Amino acid sequence: MSRALDHGRKTAPPPEALLPFADESAVRRIHGEGILILGGGRALLMQIAHPAIARGVAAHSSYRGDRFGRLLRTLRPMLAIAFGSREQALAAAASVNRAHEPVRGPGYDARDPGLLLWVLATLIDTTLVMHGRFVRPLTGDEAAAYYEDMAVVGGLLGLPREQMPPDVGALARYVERMVESLEVTSEARSIAADLFRSSPLTWPLLEPTRQLTAGLLPPRLRREFGLGWGPARETALEALSRASRAALPRLPRRLRRPPWFLMPPRDPKARTA
Repeated sequence: MSRALDHGRKTAPPPEALLPFADESAVRRIHGEGILILGGGRALLMQIAHPAIARGVAAHSSYRGDRFGRLLRTLRPMLAIAFGSREQALAAAASVNRAHEPVRGPGYDARDPGLLLWVLATLIDTTLVMHGRFVRPLTGDEAAAYYEDMAVVGGLLGLPREQMPPDVGALARYVERMVESLEVTSEARSIAADLFRSSPLTWPLLEPTRQLTAGLLPPRLRREFGLGWGPARETALEALSRASRAALPRLPRRLRRPPWFLMPPRDPKARTA
């Protein structure tokens, strides 16, 4: 298994001490853009490009009968941690940690810091890519603040801050190294094929999702997964991205938020948290 990164920094405060996130926090502002959810396929395929994660998903996930259940089980806790009260955030993190506890076997363990780091890195990297393409590029300070907020999320999920790259630039370099070194297995390709396999009824939803995922993936992983791409599709994706960047900032924030069924319920105690 890949080893987590240890940079010898001072121990950070306990992540639970930094909850709840403030309304003006980077994680609330950025995760408040509902369009970012469309990057879920990219994050998921980047995750299973790691052979150990693909092995764990194949052995312990019901993805064939519940194809996007893993994605929803990631999105809901992440949004609960970002937007919920302290109690809601801690409960969401605990539910993820409980779900990960039995996911272990030969060559994989969902609680391994190296695997936790890769999963978190794919979520952060995908968020930055999606925000830049479909909303607007983040400033360096915004990206740095978002990374620190996500380090808190990582801590809640069992990944200590000192085992993460020191800053968002180092994270980008880590992701680049991983993308160049990972080898997509036949197991991972089978999972991806099952995720996007469509019937005449589901094709109108799944095929655009597959195409968007292909366009957003790093080119090497796109090729490894066998997802077709070309200049015409790249031109179409660029046109869609430009239209989104032009239109979204003009919409009220309430119309841009993630769908209500993914968000945590309003906690009456949150105002005093």
